[in-house]
Amino acid sequence: MIVFPHCKINLGLHVVRKREDGFHDIETLFYPVFWKDILEVTDGIKGEFDLEISGLTISGDLNSNLIYKAWKLIKADHSIPPILVHLHKLLPMGAGLGGGSSDAAFMLKLLNLKFNLGISDEKLREYAAQLGSDCPFFIDSQPAIATGRGEVLTPIDIDLSNFQIVVVMPNNISVGTAEAYSWVKPKQPATSISEIIRMPISEWKNHLINDFEEPVINHHPKIGDIKNELYKVGAHYASMSGSGAAVFGIFDKGLDLDFKFDDCVVWKGE
Repeated sequence: MIVFPHCKINLGLHVVRKREDGFHDIETLFYPVFWKDILEVTDGIKGEFDLEISGLTISGDLNSNLIYKAWKLIKADHSIPPILVHLHKLLPMGAGLGGGSSDAAFMLKLLNLKFNLGISDEKLREYAAQLGSDCPFFIDSQPAIATGRGEVLTPIDIDLSNFQIVVVMPNNISVGTAEAYSWVKPKQPATSISEIIRMPISEWKNHLINDFEEPVINHHPKIGDIKNELYKVGAHYASMSGSGAAVFGIFDKGLDLDFKFDDCVVWKGE
């Protein structure tokens, strides 16, 4: 069985406060974007769990892999046979696009379907929350305001299907989440994101802010250069996603988007 884990972008991101548990409360809007990995599960050959990876290189050992952790959560509660997992990695890491979280959430869903486990979406979201703050979003993959650590999701009515979303990921820049949080001073936002996105999209650039963007650009100026270039070539709105380093632009459909960015991977939508 094959599934196609996709990424997300953040429409605004406020770091509201640091919690006693060391995490941060945030406010953001997760929006699904269909740049995808490929994830396949077949019958096992060698052991209980075997993982093959192609495409982009993933660092770290098996125990740190979110796909493996997703399998362990399901295996602890359900009897499933040995499996062979193949991940073809296309979504860049350290991008703020949630690619690893998406892989984990889709692994949960795939195992549920393949082995007819009958796990409810609510329970899948509980499993996902144990794997990462943004993992629960990918169970439903519907636009949502995310609060708490990012795991508290409130569906919101927003549709960008009449626009084209372009994502630009600079090569050789990877921003760690913990590192990015260390650069941000939490503060209460003056206006909520749910209010801002009701404004015309032409107004978003004046109001819809990612709190990570300024400090990350201070450390990696190329991210700011990419954002400025997206505006120059016609974006209604451009921003860094999450804690970076990917930058996205929202364009009218039908524009000639035959532009290039040096030393970057560019995804121009479907």
